[in-house]
Amino acid sequence: MASKMQGSAEFDERFLTCPVCLLHFRDPRVLPCLHTFCRECLQEWATKQQPLECPTCRTQVSLPDQGVDGLRTNFYVNNLLDFAAVKKGAGPGVPCQVCEGREEGARSWCVQCAVLLCESCTITHRRFPAMKGHQIVTQETLEASGGVPSSFQRKAFCPKHEDQVLTFYCEPCQTLVCVACTVVDHPRGDEHNPVEIGAVAERKKRHLQELLGNIQPRGREVEAALCDVKREISELPTSANAAIAQATAYFDQLMALLRDRKEEVVEEIGSRCRGVGKCLETEKEEIEFELAGLTSAFEFCKQTLAHGSDVHVIEIEGQARQRVEELLTASTKEVPTNLTARPSQVVFSEGTAVVEFRDDVARAGRVEVQVKVKVDASKCSVEIKPALPGFSNVCLLDTNGQISSELKDDVTVTLSDPSGQAVPTQLRGKGRGLWGISYTPEVRGNHRLEVNVNGRPVAGSPYDVSVQWSHSPHGEGELSYPTDLAVDMDGNIAVLEQGSKRVQIFDAKTGQSLRCFPVDGRCLFAIDIDSNGQFIVTSGHPFYSTQAIRVYSREGKLTKTLKPDCLSDPFGVAVLQDGRMVVADGTQKSCLLLQPDGSLIREIGKGQLQYPQFIAVDESRDLVFVTDWGAHKVFVFDLEGKLKFKFGKEGWNEGELQCPAGITLDPSGNMIVVNRDNCFLQVFGPDGTYLRTVAVVRERSHGIALTPDGHIAVACHSGQCIEFYKY
Repeated sequence: MASKMQGSAEFDERFLTCPVCLLHFRDPRVLPCLHTFCRECLQEWATKQQPLECPTCRTQVSLPDQGVDGLRTNFYVNNLLDFAAVKKGAGPGVPCQVCEGREEGARSWCVQCAVLLCESCTITHRRFPAMKGHQIVTQETLEASGGVPSSFQRKAFCPKHEDQVLTFYCEPCQTLVCVACTVVDHPRGDEHNPVEIGAVAERKKRHLQELLGNIQPRGREVEAALCDVKREISELPTSANAAIAQATAYFDQLMALLRDRKEEVVEEIGSRCRGVGKCLETEKEEIEFELAGLTSAFEFCKQTLAHGSDVHVIEIEGQARQRVEELLTASTKEVPTNLTARPSQVVFSEGTAVVEFRDDVARAGRVEVQVKVKVDASKCSVEIKPALPGFSNVCLLDTNGQISSELKDDVTVTLSDPSGQAVPTQLRGKGRGLWGISYTPEVRGNHRLEVNVNGRPVAGSPYDVSVQWSHSPHGEGELSYPTDLAVDMDGNIAVLEQGSKRVQIFDAKTGQSLRCFPVDGRCLFAIDIDSNGQFIVTSGHPFYSTQAIRVYSREGKLTKTLKPDCLSDPFGVAVLQDGRMVVADGTQKSCLLLQPDGSLIREIGKGQLQYPQFIAVDESRDLVFVTDWGAHKVFVFDLEGKLKFKFGKEGWNEGELQCPAGITLDPSGNMIVVNRDNCFLQVFGPDGTYLRTVAVVRERSHGIALTPDGHIAVACHSGQCIEFYKY
């Protein structure tokens, strides 16, 4: 309101008018909802309803103990009212309110006294010692000002000491006080701490500025929502007209079908009537002909009996008998006496009963109001993963639980390769407000992904999608048959490549290769990182007699090679904080707990494990977790070698294990396990209870690791890549 008032040369009456009485504010008071009304209007309003509701926004208001009188005064509105009165009263012909016009017209205004003064009275006013601090606003200042001058403010006086201005603020009491109050009622001490209002006001102004900063983003959201609603309101007649046009066309088609059917039936009735009539006319003629023959024979016989002589009767009787027998024989063969074999009338039969058709008509067409859930783009996010050229990749759009059956109509996705060519994308729902954006890049390099919801970009859009890792085992940034991975102390991904015989470090967020170093040995299998950031790599095969555990510095230099006699076929490895290691040995069908120098401490799982593969350790509980390909189970031992429990059912369904490979633990103690054969990446509780399936990964996936930002990294051996899944 202030900005609008100060930006105009003339006052807008609605800023000075009470919404209840529609007059200028009288003693304006502010409700907790920040709407202002006259004190008397609020008092009258409060007597009419309990609890009190704001007349403008209908918010329920709890009045202070003093009632309406306890509400805060809107000093800003008072200033506006004063200024409006001064602007109006400073015009020509307005008398001085002190000398009542005995001198020349009014020329200035005393803010404290709230009176118009002529020039003489102004000089006299300034001479009084008690009025030396009063603020005088001249006519020139009033006329030159396009709005309310910043210095034009009515002084606030103490309600207890009416001649004292409020100049202090007691923070414990949260009350404005005057100088007299600081001596009598609010002396500085343990219970009171009056401070000058200037410092307090500056702090409060900063708080108000913060509130403005908080309001503006929400205001923009509400304005955007208002624009959406206005747009939908403007589009509503169009959609209604379209629906009317569709309904009209639909029922016109139904009525046209009924008219056509009616004409067909009426025409068929006429045709059938003509056919039956022709049949009946033919039958009529035959019957009339037969009747004429019978009548003629009857009359002949009758006349012969009545008038013929005996000679005549004897002569004619034979001929008469023959004729009558012919007539009677023809009647028996050709015309049935009951007349059931001939068509007699045309009737109409209802194919569908009127009652049934009425029900069908009632179901013909349905009017619905589509409720379209609008997804807020500011609350959406997109998870970007590095991609392989030539392979399908999926980015995950998270609508933060906002589920919309019409989401595909609201979302636009554009993916461009480094040259600007568009890459086809598909949007598929994954449930729970998640949508997959799938695509298959063809070239390497940074791609650009733009995701808009309801015409607004999702936070962070456009995104850079790195397409860098390929099948080629030669270049840096490319992978060749990765078998295992680990997260280093900086949160980067260290990948052990069996094909290129090296360890390559990648930035987990961007997929960019940071560095790499070669490693020795054949049949590289597992990698882990100790508390000093050194890389521990297992390699070897009993047929080649190259089994070893090698330790590389953070810079990638080989520091030592361990070849203990107890080691035959090393697979997974996990390093403890004190440097001890747990290594799975396939030939010995056990796990070896080793000292940092490689000497054996004890065997774990001997006689219980069949083909141990990968290992995870929870030192807080002294537990070792081992995946077993042969048993299709996960075994859990303590570091003393005692079996705590095991779980797993062999199968190809969710919750079952089929050659379990990589394993890792989350902060809650849940186990994340990937199956090499059925490809399920699954989560099990600390007791081995199946919780959920995260994803279906590529075949022959080996080691896995949980990244600091909550993704599961999977080493896809046959896919020659690392895939990331949101956990």
